[in-house]
Amino acid sequence: MEAEKHPENERVILVRDNDPTKPDRWLALPRAKYDGSNPLAQMSGEERLLLWSAAVAKAKSVWGDNWAIAMNGDIARRQCHAHVHIGKLIEERETDSAAFVDRLEDLPAVSDGTGLWFHPVGAKLHVHTGEQITETVLMR
Repeated sequence: MEAEKHPENERVILVRDNDPTKPDRWLALPRAKYDGSNPLAQMSGEERLLLWSAAVAKAKSVWGDNWAIAMNGDIARRQCHAHVHIGKLIEERETDSAAFVDRLEDLPAVSDGTGLWFHPVGAKLHVHTGEQITETVLMR
């Protein structure tokens, strides 16, 4: 497993997506393993904040303000280890059916089996929930 190839003190691992059809994508993986299909609800607030902070920092370093972070829902998730997708937002995928939050700490710990995706809008984060396949909002 990818997380085990990194030093134990690395709590979040950032790697390029190894899917050849997604050359511009990155992944953020928490080092810890979580049982079951819903890792966000099992993580502490500190663990979620570390994951989101690492993913956002990577996104900003690659795409400036045109980034998005996506985590697929339980049904659409293909890997057993928790991970989030980091990429450039496809603007045409934006919808109005979302909420705004001020800080990463305010992102929901989705527990209904769906995924979430979020991106910056000004000084806020636009958070989309209730979907299974979320990574399709990101450029491949």
